[in-house]
Amino acid sequence: MLIGLVGKPSAGKSTFFKAATLVDVAIASYPFTTIKPNHGIGYVKVECIENEFNVKCQPRHGFCINGKRFVPIEIIDVAGLVPGASEGKGLGNQFLDDLRQADVFIHIVDCSGTTDSEGKITKMASHDPIKDIEFLEEELDKWYYGILIKAWKSFCKKIESNKDLKFSEEVSKQFSGLKVSEEDVKKTLFKLNLSDKPSNWSQEELFNFASSLRKESKKTIIAANKIDLEKSKENYERIKKRFPDMKIVPCSSEYELILREASKNGFIDYIPGEKEFVILKDLNDKQKEILNEIKNFLETYGSTGIQEILNIAVFDLLGYIAVFPAGSTKLKDSEGRILPDCFLINKGSTALDFAFLIHTDLGKNFVKAIDVRTKKILGKDYELKNRDAIEIITR
Repeated sequence: MLIGLVGKPSAGKSTFFKAATLVDVAIASYPFTTIKPNHGIGYVKVECIENEFNVKCQPRHGFCINGKRFVPIEIIDVAGLVPGASEGKGLGNQFLDDLRQADVFIHIVDCSGTTDSEGKITKMASHDPIKDIEFLEEELDKWYYGILIKAWKSFCKKIESNKDLKFSEEVSKQFSGLKVSEEDVKKTLFKLNLSDKPSNWSQEELFNFASSLRKESKKTIIAANKIDLEKSKENYERIKKRFPDMKIVPCSSEYELILREASKNGFIDYIPGEKEFVILKDLNDKQKEILNEIKNFLETYGSTGIQEILNIAVFDLLGYIAVFPAGSTKLKDSEGRILPDCFLINKGSTALDFAFLIHTDLGKNFVKAIDVRTKKILGKDYELKNRDAIEIITR
């Protein structure tokens, strides 16, 4: 799974990326600080099952703090997008190519209005962040539309002359480089009242199809960043009214980065996504001042928003659940590690799907599964639930 951070230059993408991954990247208040994409590992937060079994887990990947299990996910931070990117303006072509394999987008928006559409500093927070969301949505739609119309006439002729070909299957092939599935196409067609004969579609209908397909295959959450600055709250309320159908979460990448760095260096005890932290060392006046600011912020918003955004992207938009493989009599693997793994798998997956995810041989030799909590025997068609603890029995 790959999460793509998108947005205009200087919106705070690299700060969000560093806060989520602690990868050392360039952060500066001028456009195109990021040229080549940054790749790193972030984490979604899951309630671990260790306390239910009165054990302390030993994750092979990720980590666990006070019963909060952090499961790794891949994040990519790409060059900033400016109006006209779909026609190659700025770093548009590179930006879009870098995003092809992303499964979901987090659009980092400068909610404070202190940077213009190209990422340059503005006076008195005069820029409207609503315009940033509108232009990015439009550029992404144009990206899909451009791919669709490249060979539209010949595509329609091929489809309409051969009854054995499925429209949804052929479109998904055309967009295979963008990880568009046949199911994505079917859902898009279901939403739109279009003619059964694609060659009869108007340009408007064709664009609407491309736009809807993009929204279905590359779901997006809005990170209303820099919410700690002066005009941000007012802009955030306006953004929610303008885009009622989009998931919008207020956040401060800068505050999260400060907390993560302070925790890493032993100054505070902080669990990402929590509303409190504990000071562990004596601090100077400047450190006390900024941590007091952050404390007041957390009391208002409940968290910095970064962890919440990652969790929403993976569990709500992509529809994943977390499942723990475990033995029914012992919770250790062959190397003695307790609850070493936690897998992210699509909602609706079965026990057999889970067996194949762990290892092909487990899937091929599957006999049954066991619910580790209840010891109940589960068949191959059992639909997994979030935080299930499952043992796979093979022949």
